[in-house]
Amino acid sequence: MTKKELTILQMGENLDALMNLDPRGYGISRILYNGSRAYTGRPLTVNAAERLISAVGKGDFVYIITGFILMPHKAPEMDGMVGSMLLARSLVQAFDAKPVIICPIDCKPAVESCARVAGLHLYEDLEALEKLPLSMGIIPFSKDKALAHKQADQIISQNKLPAAVISIEAPGANQAGEYHNAAGNNVTELEAKTDILFCKLKEKGILNIAIGDLGNEIGMGAFGNHIRRYIPYADDKQCKCDCQGGILAASKADHIITATVSDWGCYGMIAALAYLKKDINIFQNGRMEKDIMKTASRSGLVDMNGSFLPGIDGFSLRMNVDMVRLMRDCIRFGIENEGRFQEWSEEVVKKGFYSKSI
Repeated sequence: MTKKELTILQMGENLDALMNLDPRGYGISRILYNGSRAYTGRPLTVNAAERLISAVGKGDFVYIITGFILMPHKAPEMDGMVGSMLLARSLVQAFDAKPVIICPIDCKPAVESCARVAGLHLYEDLEALEKLPLSMGIIPFSKDKALAHKQADQIISQNKLPAAVISIEAPGANQAGEYHNAAGNNVTELEAKTDILFCKLKEKGILNIAIGDLGNEIGMGAFGNHIRRYIPYADDKQCKCDCQGGILAASKADHIITATVSDWGCYGMIAALAYLKKDINIFQNGRMEKDIMKTASRSGLVDMNGSFLPGIDGFSLRMNVDMVRLMRDCIRFGIENEGRFQEWSEEVVKKGFYSKSI
């Protein structure tokens, strides 16, 4: 291991730890992280960020799949949508890429409003998006399974392939083809079938990253045995419907991020990207986080408890802003003090602890 590798490892450990803080105290995030870390073999945040740096270039499309519709109000959720908008901004900042949000039609008003807050123009015409600067795209995706297969094929055949596809808090069907919420209730009729597109792109060898916080999200089947064993309602016959498939998503992503809140996992990836590219502005500041959350809630997105007050997965506006500020301060310190602790780092490397422990 080199000194540079040690430093990147430690930054990844820091960001992974922050996104898995468990103020609720119910333990799910630590269970998931144990499994996803074993699957990935290294810090999740820097792994995903390094993959993006290797794959994405100027003008490349990056598909961001998101949008979970919640009972009982049948309203779109904040988690996933907020992170997706901030990720779109960061991809433009980092690569001059062309992010495209793929989501249920229910989420479209929020995307339209939040795009302006993120400083981006929004287009449904991907040909126009490809030509115009400071822009992002949107594709509302079908909730009908048969139509979803057709739409996925059209998206792939009629547009250039994306450099990457990233899912954030997007529902994935279980082995029986049914979609469930966290409590084990069947929500198949409410959800866009975006996992169909995700899987088709994966089959074509596209870089794929899945972000989730429970196990019912796209891609989490990658370490499904672990989730079935330890996560409530995930094992076969444990959901609250007749499908007997459990809540675990059957789709398997190549690269996984799990966190207490899916958006926090997304923030960790963006922060790692900013750190690796030595550009703090790739990562949003507290003001941007606050403005996006307020705009999203005023555009029809709800917290996990159904509230229109700005919150994500039960965590307040203030707590989400504090999370962003802490991550930002962490990477800022790393960027500004690069090389300052050279002698100590070199001596640590010589001792060999990290070479044998990872």
